Amino acid sequence: MRAASILLLGMSLVACSSQQNAVTEPDPSALLQALPPADAAQYEHVQDMKNWRNPYLIVRTDGVALFDTADRAEIILKPDDLLAALARLPASNWPYGRVVAAAENGVRASEQDGVAIRRNKGIVGGMLEGAHIAIRWVPAA
Repeated sequence: MRAASILLLGMSLVACSSQQNAVTEPDPSALLQALPPADAAQYEHVQDMKNWRNPYLIVRTDGVALFDTADRAEIILKPDDLLAALARLPASNWPYGRVVAAAENGVRASEQDGVAIRRNKGIVGGMLEGAHIAIRWVPAA
């Protein structure tokens, strides 16, 4: 009986210490709030999106793409992963403050593609608005 009590006490101490040592990820919205608010005076003159310096998103049927200007590549994300991906970007990627440019994917093979893009656009727009990130919607390329 005494051995069982000691064993139970030891297991509970280990469980408590492992819970205390668990690393919690910071909230992406909170990290993004550390960025300055959007400054329209900094970006309203940008007409050619090749000159856009903040994050650029492309809403697709299968999610949302974060365009990496350095590699000229699209990083495909699920909408739920977007804020975390934006929060991982360095502050130097946000010279205009908390604003992203976004466009819909212009390629649509069917009417269902249009529905999926509109659904994802609504999800992405709501998430960004909830995180106080301005969106500059631009025409599809």
